[in-house]
Order: sequence, then C-alpha cells, then structure tokens
Amino acid sequence: MPAAPSHPFDAATALNADADNHFTGHTSPAYANMVGPFGGITAATLLGAICLHPARLGEPLALTVNYAGPVSDGAFRLHTVPVRTNRSTQHWRVDLEQGGAIAATATAVFAARRETWSATEIGFPEVAPAAEVPVNPMPARVAWFRQYEMRFIEGGMPDFRVAPPADDTTPYDTTSTLWVRDDPPRVLDFPALAAICDVFIPRIFLRRQRPTPAGTVSMTIYFHAGAAQLAAQGTQPVLGRARAQHFRAGYFDQTAEVWSTDRHLLATTQQVVYYKE
Repeated sequence: MPAAPSHPFDAATALNADADNHFTGHTSPAYANMVGPFGGITAATLLGAICLHPARLGEPLALTVNYAGPVSDGAFRLHTVPVRTNRSTQHWRVDLEQGGAIAATATAVFAARRETWSATEIGFPEVAPAAEVPVNPMPARVAWFRQYEMRFIEGGMPDFRVAPPADDTTPYDTTSTLWVRDDPPRVLDFPALAAICDVFIPRIFLRRQRPTPAGTVSMTIYFHAGAAQLAAQGTQPVLGRARAQHFRAGYFDQTAEVWSTDRHLLATTQQVVYYKE
C-alpha cells in the first residue's frame, strides 16, 4: 500500500483511479471554506485528474472551472474525458459528481510548448521582497486560510470589527497585492498554482468594507510557465495581485496575475463571483 501523502495539499487532492476515465477522491477538512471546500482546491483536484490520466499529453495551458453547485463534505467521483487531441493541443472535459448530481465541471487545454519569441506586456509590481513583508494572520474560522502563508502589501482582509461605511459611495480600492505560498512550504506545480489563483479574498469585501455572502461561479486560469519553471520556483513565495472591475446585479468579476520571485509571469486568471445583500 502506498504511503499517505505527507503534505496537506497532496492529501486533499489525492485521487484513486477507478473505472475507465474515472477517479475518486474525498474532500479535506484542512481546505474547508465557509460553505464546502475552498474553490481553489477543487480547481487543483480537477486539474490533477487530467495530469494523472494516462492519455494526457503536454502541460496545462488553460483551465476553466464552473462551480455548478455546492460541493459537499465527503466522497466524490470525477469523469475525465480527453475530448480531442491535435498536433500541439489536447482538449479535456472533467465533471465532479456527488450523490448523482454534477457539482462542478471543467474544461482544460494542454499543450506541447516549443521555444519561440516571447515577451511580457504587463510589468512586475515594484514591491518589497517577501522577507521584508510580515506574515498576516487570517481569520481562524476559515480552515483553508491556515494552509497558506500570506504577506499582504496592500488590500488585506478588512477588519470587520470596525463599523462599515454608512453608504457605498466611498471608492475603496479593490486591489490586493501579496506574497503567498503553501504552509508548510511545498514545491510549486500546476495544481498548486491553480489553487493559488483563487486565494484572493472576495473583492466585494474590500469594495464595501463589510462581510458579504459571495462565491465563485466560474474561474479561468491561463498558465504561462512550464513545469521546469515552476520547479525552479521551488518553495519560495509567489507574488499575486488581484483587482475587481465591475459589480452589478449580484455578480462581479475579478482579474489577477501570479509572478515568480525572479519576475516571470506564471499565470493570469479571471473569475466571476456571485454575491447577495
């Protein structure tokens, strides 16, 4: 019998191969959110299923996860299908099933990358190195926060003990910039990077300075680094920056980027989030 994974992230994303194109897994209390598991760990698990599939070719290029309904604590089953394989790209579909219902779906594109001309259009944020930024304590009642070391430069969790503004006319900035890594430290790989793309607190917390029920509906991640570059990052913190763009009729969107310590863009991500009064 193989040894149990030693890191909480690996335990939470562990899968067993079942019938053809199927895997089984179990949610982890270490990554529990206010309701159900942390969305980032779900994304990491769905991506991990493709990485484990014997038909998989290349490395992740894009991942879209649609959270169709709440994921309950307990066992789940993944149906992982290679939809089409082309000369340089491979397309996938993954469904997460619980109790006979679909709780999440994902589509992914894997690619065989080749060396070409390259350039980064956006600039690396000019910030203090991680060692000079103190670790921020996060609310203990949310389990998944304890699985990350977060060093906020701006846009940390608001102090909800302070009375919120009387109205919503104050233009509070929704930008967060932070150094972040797994805690305990873990060498970066694609599933871990996918999870980190969802560590940003809901932008509506910052915009309104008050706790507001919210949950991601759909998240897309574009991977700009290869496996070797992620391995070279090792256990060092990555730099994340997120911002909102528009709030309306119960939904808002968020964009973010994740950078390596040597100023390389590792991933960009977008999501749309539901909120209610």
